[in-house]
Amino acid sequence: MSIRLLSLSKNQDFKSLLTGKKVSNKYLTIFFKNLSNKSNKYLNISFVTQKKIGNAVKRNKVKRRLRNIMSQIIKISKINFNYSYLFITKKSIINAKFIDIKETIIKDYKKIK
Repeated sequence: MSIRLLSLSKNQDFKSLLTGKKVSNKYLTIFFKNLSNKSNKYLNISFVTQKKIGNAVKRNKVKRRLRNIMSQIIKISKINFNYSYLFITKKSIINAKFIDIKETIIKDYKKIK
């Protein structure tokens, strides 16, 4: 069973997520909220990397890693599809190992449940 990750596209969705609940760690901050116009068939998730993280190559690498981590987490654990998620990365994520990032995100998702 393949689950699609959909990205948020409207500015009002981003603004409403920023007013929702958040969980933070040393690599990123996760904002989550139940949006009214969202379908429960897809996982609405967006990744934001700021310019202070580095050039476009580094920012895209971070986003690719996060997308890969999320696709793995969906397969092994239950994620609440009622919520929409917004990941805002921090500068420490560049030098972090893939496994460390994955473990911290799994811990954060356990807090969200």
